[in-house]
Amino acid sequence: MSAASASTALGTVVDARAGQAARREHILDAAEACFVRNGFHRTTMQDLAREAAMSPGNFYRYFESKEALILGWAERERGRGALLVESLERQGDRRAAFLGVITQYFTAITREAAVLRLDIWSEATRNPAIAAMTERTEAEAKAWIVDTIAALSTDPACDPAAVYAVLDPLMKGLLVGRALVADFDTPAAVATLRAAIEAGLAGRLPTVEPTR
Repeated sequence: MSAASASTALGTVVDARAGQAARREHILDAAEACFVRNGFHRTTMQDLAREAAMSPGNFYRYFESKEALILGWAERERGRGALLVESLERQGDRRAAFLGVITQYFTAITREAAVLRLDIWSEATRNPAIAAMTERTEAEAKAWIVDTIAALSTDPACDPAAVYAVLDPLMKGLLVGRALVADFDTPAAVATLRAAIEAGLAGRLPTVEPTR
């Protein structure tokens, strides 16, 4: 094969892969809209194919089930989060990067994405595949947050695991509020979350006496 032919062939492969990636993105966007509108459980694969303006046969070439779509959506969210972390950490200030990631993620999340997150949590209570995915992503997020808090703490009294135990319900509550409350005050909720992080890093978390 000549160099020109090889270059042409390589370009064709690259274009094909780019086209496939774009179609996957289009399908994931369509699935998100469909799941938010109809709910995960009520949405059929035919509904999804129609939303994506694709034939069912062509649709199944990319995702074989609703579970596969949710896994793909979760992986896309994970990738976007990783890019955000990488972009902010390049600035050299890990503390600012950590607070920036938390702020940007919860400020930018749409109501539709928050609704979908709630639906995934609900589906995880009865679908083992979705439950496993949810547990894995939450474990990864917890590990990153706990490790980052440990690295950034400014007081020996800071207990990273205890800080996370305070932050986790705040973060989940923020998503619930964003999904369910039409006029939810996201900036105020994010400010509360940031204040809790700052207090935790400084070893100033409130203590709760155990119940007897």
